[in-house]
Amino acid sequence: MADSILVSLDGTQHDADAPFLHADDLAAVRGDGVFETLLVRSGRARCVRLHLERLVRSASAMELPAPDLDEWRAMVDTAVKAWTEAHGTTREALLRLVYTRGREHGSAPTAYATVDAVPDRVASARADGVRVVTLERGFSIDLAATAPWQLLGAKTLSYATNMAALRHAASEGYDDVIFVSSEGAVLEGPRSTVVAIFGDTLVTPPVEIGILESTTARAVFDLATQEGHKTETGVLRPEDLVAADSVWLLSSVTLAARVTHLNRYAMPVPADAGAFTALVDRAIAVDD
Repeated sequence: MADSILVSLDGTQHDADAPFLHADDLAAVRGDGVFETLLVRSGRARCVRLHLERLVRSASAMELPAPDLDEWRAMVDTAVKAWTEAHGTTREALLRLVYTRGREHGSAPTAYATVDAVPDRVASARADGVRVVTLERGFSIDLAATAPWQLLGAKTLSYATNMAALRHAASEGYDDVIFVSSEGAVLEGPRSTVVAIFGDTLVTPPVEIGILESTTARAVFDLATQEGHKTETGVLRPEDLVAADSVWLLSSVTLAARVTHLNRYAMPVPADAGAFTALVDRAIAVDD
């Protein structure tokens, strides 16, 4: 982790190779916490406001103390400054904010930020797109409304199922996953949001069906609306994705990865792929 940056909420920079969490921190033993992942580009963390707002919502769903956003923003600034001083502004980075319940037998919550180089897979996904398989998520689109304890709209640290899905996809020759509900409705990816384009209309599934609200999709849809595009939320099915002009997986770090294959069906190459990725790039530059 020689390139990594580690900063605690009080603004202290720590040795990223030295022990930091207690062994009984509930993040480690129960996944009891929330997190956010931001892109650092040209020396700036992108969509900070949107990520901090979602951090507050996730913390509330988990019944964690409300984060002091001034403290969290200051920590973001400290971490980004440390990264740029070490690596300059041309190298993209992944900034992760972590907020846990603290130690198992009682303590203050744990809060910290890390900054690392963007994974190698990101460049490939952006440039070449991704081969995607649809997998059952195992719940109905009604579950979020009837079982709030499932935390379906919170960005929690409990990502074991998501990572298992990605490993399964890789074993079958795919790069990524789109989860579907028990009714066959499109949900989201393990680390992304689905956006389908039909002509001049951008469509993404509604958060009410039990998916995480995407900061990237929100920024993109806001700008797209301003620029004259139509944007909608609506329930999609895999056959709708096949009929779309293009389908994208949006996320904070990869940004836009075009779905090139869906369950081994080769999706058509859109004429406007470059226009959409440019829209995404502009959208994440608007909010700080």
